[in-house]
Amino acid sequence: MPETYTFKVKSENAGERLDKFLSEQLEDVTRSAVQKIIDSENALSDGKVLDKKYKVKTGDVIEFTVPDAKPLDVEAENIPLDIVYEDNDLLVVNKPKGMVVHPASGNYSGTLVNALLYHCRDSLSGINGVLRPGIVHRIDKNTSGLLIVAKNDLAHTGLAAQIKNHSFERAYEAVVYGNIKEDSGTVNQPIGRSPKDRKKMAVTLKNSKNATTHYEVINRYGDFTHIRCRLETGRTHQIRVHMAYIGHPVAGDDVYGPKKVIRSLGGQCLHAKMIGFVHPITGEYLEFESELPEYFTKFLRRISNGENI
Repeated sequence: MPETYTFKVKSENAGERLDKFLSEQLEDVTRSAVQKIIDSENALSDGKVLDKKYKVKTGDVIEFTVPDAKPLDVEAENIPLDIVYEDNDLLVVNKPKGMVVHPASGNYSGTLVNALLYHCRDSLSGINGVLRPGIVHRIDKNTSGLLIVAKNDLAHTGLAAQIKNHSFERAYEAVVYGNIKEDSGTVNQPIGRSPKDRKKMAVTLKNSKNATTHYEVINRYGDFTHIRCRLETGRTHQIRVHMAYIGHPVAGDDVYGPKKVIRSLGGQCLHAKMIGFVHPITGEYLEFESELPEYFTKFLRRISNGENI
């Protein structure tokens, strides 16, 4: 079903082009996609069709309808999965670094969804559509670790509700740059699209959502700190953005870290280590932890031995 969003323009956004305004409101829709949808006469105000160049005014009420995605043949692929838990309603997968979660432009094969379609056949929830069957939440391509998958719509709805009300437990481990002096702390800063670069997220007050990350130090290694993070919210790139904001970006992060990237890590040193949730069907509390992967433990050995990075 097409989905219609309604946005009331605030004074801080007055004067912006319509396509820019809408793309900032919709986290998962690119500006180019917004432009195409507007061109198909799917943006209205007071019943009038708006042009993408329209300059929004304070108090404007914009109705924006995102049409159904065109069906795309996503092929099942026999890709090995590290399954931590599985029953008739859900499964918990330990995703390796480098695997994309769901198909998107440039990645239509080799994704977790391709592997799930082979493993589960027709037993995946359909709430997130043909491109994201069973996917309740995501982790980045170069973040490893635990991910929960729903096999039916009832399980999906129950899990999504727990994520929305922040009762879904998630803990990550990371190695960050610098020596964090405090043994623990909290970053409570809103996250939205970066005003300077639409491909990045940032701590910003404009068109953002509340985000809270708790962290504690596991060990210190001079120029690096091994930490554990617990999320209250699940914003895009949340840990990466928050740690960079406080001056301790995640090691290996080629988006939010320093220009001289630690290439040997193949991406950010960030692992989704624990998830805990109430089973949406049985009501039982389940909690799972995964071992740190080899790339992570190898890096810890290198910095603990004082090797040049």
